[in-house]
Amino acid sequence: MFDILVYLFETYYTPQACPEADVLAHKLAAVGFEHEDIDEALGWLHGLAQSTEQCGQLAHAPQRNSTRVFTSDEYHHLGTQAIGFITFLENSGVLPPALREILIERAQATSESPISLAKIKIMALIVLWSQEAEVDHLVFEELLADDHTRLSH
Repeated sequence: MFDILVYLFETYYTPQACPEADVLAHKLAAVGFEHEDIDEALGWLHGLAQSTEQCGQLAHAPQRNSTRVFTSDEYHHLGTQAIGFITFLENSGVLPPALREILIERAQATSESPISLAKIKIMALIVLWSQEAEVDHLVFEELLADDHTRLSH
């Protein structure tokens, strides 16, 4: 699934450039991705769209002085590396509270526990990409720092 998310980011400049799910599934299969991975990625992206819709305009409204307290279940599922990276993005001003919550929700929608740093970076990149968020060049490089080919499946 994560290889597909990286592929989408690298192939489509904006989320609007992506074709509809059925056409995208055929294109991904033609490129060589497995159907199971395609279904998982499309399901994850559908969940991202639903989470984004539920947050509405909150995703773009600046909200300062917000403090996020993670539950023990979130610590268990996400792990300290992922939570640390989410906090880094938030403190860097890249991840407003609404996008932070979308990222946390999408991270918990995966079967991996705890989530590797490489995978939380990919999820953060896709959440920001889906919102067409402006990302500082140095933070952008940090998101791409881990080689996605080292991801374990």
